[in-house]
Amino acid sequence: MMTVEIRNLTTGYSTRHGLVEIEKDLTANLNSGELTCLLGPNGAGKSTLLRTLAGFQMPLRGVVMIHGRELRQYSQAELSRKLGVVLTDKPDVTAMTVQQLVALGRSPYTGFWGRLSGADRRAVANAMSLAHVDALADRIVSTLSDGERQKVMIAKALAQDTPVILLDEPTAFLDFQSKVESMVILRDLAAKENKTVFMSTHDVNMALQLADRIWLVDKEKGVSTGTPSQLAETGDLRRYFNGPGIHFNESTGLFDIV
Repeated sequence: MMTVEIRNLTTGYSTRHGLVEIEKDLTANLNSGELTCLLGPNGAGKSTLLRTLAGFQMPLRGVVMIHGRELRQYSQAELSRKLGVVLTDKPDVTAMTVQQLVALGRSPYTGFWGRLSGADRRAVANAMSLAHVDALADRIVSTLSDGERQKVMIAKALAQDTPVILLDEPTAFLDFQSKVESMVILRDLAAKENKTVFMSTHDVNMALQLADRIWLVDKEKGVSTGTPSQLAETGDLRRYFNGPGIHFNESTGLFDIV
């Protein structure tokens, strides 16, 4: 089922000299039960696109629809029950434990006083288990490594229990094993819990192996979307990632270093 629909979307920002457009006239959709990976070079506008879909900045043109309703029509409280967001920004916390930070994901459900019910506590425990951060529960967040902190932020998004989860390079600081674990968690979460998971990443080969769909973005080439096999057949993968030392292997559907 389609949960996020983008119509003629142009992203970017305004300066004193005028509007700076990044992605132009993007029409695409994200579906429940699927992990979709956003791929492209640095500066292609991946973070801008994610922030626009999350409602953190307005589109220059076009609309973003969530469950058939325009994003701008949602109140912040309503949106917090629809979208979970994990950005690359470090959380602004000091003397907070990992468990307390993950529990903040339950804030859309806990009311004014923020008291956790038994169901909330179970959701927090389950999220930490899924993200493999159980052992960090009592650690102070400021003592965590970048990789540990990123996994904790994934756990916080899981605890929020929204139908749509947007993540900006969630595996950026993780070692190889943790990258694989995190992407498998997100893939399985989408499939088993029927959630829409959309993440940017530079781990191209991992995305091609684990993602249900791929969005390719580039300022010059525009945006192409499809399954990994579709993008291989159309030649878009070879076209978007074309440079010295890079070869797309059609037999494996992955990139080789030559």
